[in-house]
Amino acid sequence: MVFSSHFFLFYFLPITLMLYYGLVATRVSLSWLNLLITIASYVFYGWFEPWFVVLMWVSTIVDYACGRAISKPETLEDLKTAASPAALKEEFGRVNIFYPFFVVFSAIFGALGLQGESRKKAMRNSALAISMAVNLGLLGFFKYYMFTMENVNHLVELLGGGENMFRIMYITLPIGISFYTFQTMSYTIDVWRGDAPPVKDMRTFSCFVALFPQLIAGPIIRYNTVAEQLSYRKHSLSMFTSGVAIFIMGLAKKILLADRAAPVADAVFAADGPGVMTAWWGALAYSFQIYFDFCAYSDMAVGLGRMMGFEFIKNFDGPYRADSISNFWNRWHISLSTWIRDYLYISMGGNRVSKSRMYFNLAMAMFLCGVWHGAQWTFIVWGVFHGVLLIWERTMGRQAIYRGLPLLPRIVITNMIVLLGWVVFRAPTLDQTFRYWGAMIGMVGPSASAPLLRAEVFSLQHVVEILICAFFAYQPVQAFEWVKKLTPVKIAVLMALFFVTIVMMFTQAFSPFLYFQF
Repeated sequence: MVFSSHFFLFYFLPITLMLYYGLVATRVSLSWLNLLITIASYVFYGWFEPWFVVLMWVSTIVDYACGRAISKPETLEDLKTAASPAALKEEFGRVNIFYPFFVVFSAIFGALGLQGESRKKAMRNSALAISMAVNLGLLGFFKYYMFTMENVNHLVELLGGGENMFRIMYITLPIGISFYTFQTMSYTIDVWRGDAPPVKDMRTFSCFVALFPQLIAGPIIRYNTVAEQLSYRKHSLSMFTSGVAIFIMGLAKKILLADRAAPVADAVFAADGPGVMTAWWGALAYSFQIYFDFCAYSDMAVGLGRMMGFEFIKNFDGPYRADSISNFWNRWHISLSTWIRDYLYISMGGNRVSKSRMYFNLAMAMFLCGVWHGAQWTFIVWGVFHGVLLIWERTMGRQAIYRGLPLLPRIVITNMIVLLGWVVFRAPTLDQTFRYWGAMIGMVGPSASAPLLRAEVFSLQHVVEILICAFFAYQPVQAFEWVKKLTPVKIAVLMALFFVTIVMMFTQAFSPFLYFQF
């Protein structure tokens, strides 16, 4: 189910909110509200592929158990003491099926002769390792198995083996698996580090994992940022209305901006030899498409969260107003870039190592960022591309070509570099990436159909649409600031915007969010 579908807007969301606030009115405990959200999230996620929910249950159960194992008593005697019905009820509430998990851990380490602090450390590290292995194993299998086997077959063929030596099993990629996998892993890592308390209530943890507003395409939330909200949150009219406003603005970004830039990008990237100006125009259109498409989902997620009392982080902060690549990554997909920084880059040593090691850490972090986006060489090269640029900025410092320029030229140069990166991201193969780059610098001449393509994508309608996208991409006032104080005029604007968006949604073909594939 997607936010911009008729069923979600006119059936699922109204029914869910009515049930939710019906329970709020009866003053039930927050755990029951969380249970309702969890059930609604499973319906939302499993609407087209119910088995996706089973996969999520695996991650939920494993990470809940591992989080508890990291924080539980470490000796068998302590576990026996904690095994009384009263203790189990206090620790686990109604869920006590995970107790054997901890007994098995203790028995294994007892057999190995580990005692005291050694056993404690072994249990903590093993629980974390199990969490990482299960989550990364599921992600690796469903997302990278086919890519790996295709490349193995290709390598075998190059070495003189037969064609398609290994049979490849087709696997459907579960939507949003990259997002909720990183989300649940951050929980066990935070518990292991002592940055977050372990969850005692299974309903609370299930709600955290499945929270439908941000389940499929982020923002990636961390348990320590929403733990208090899962246990206690306020519901107010002002928060609800601001959530509705942000949701409407996000929906408008998707339907009125992203989907209007898409035809230009699709036409140009599908062409063979579009010409210099047309190639840059297509890359610009795609930059607006992916930004407004992804930003739209993030805004709608934040808006939905506010409708139910949650406050999620802002995922974008005017990335195309960045004046360097480093600044771009401080503004683009903030929840992912900070996740990679905190759990990968800093864990590898971050800036607290030699310069050569720091550059390696940076390159590895961006390489993994590319891998996270998809099982395709273009995504990997895109990550490496940005990693090289970030290292270059760190190496050159103030000597970087745009550091001494005024703000506007710095922004223009940064945007041109980002556009080159988006070509890699958008092109289906590296060969097409190089051909497109060649077209951008005139090394690949325009094809015979280039004049027709140019007339199509530079039509008055498309030019106006791209200019409108540019206006909203580069203007400094973001949706979050605009809705802080809703005046009657702003409410009227939002109502008109919602009406126009719905009309457009009914009159144009359905277009899924781009980041669903990641």
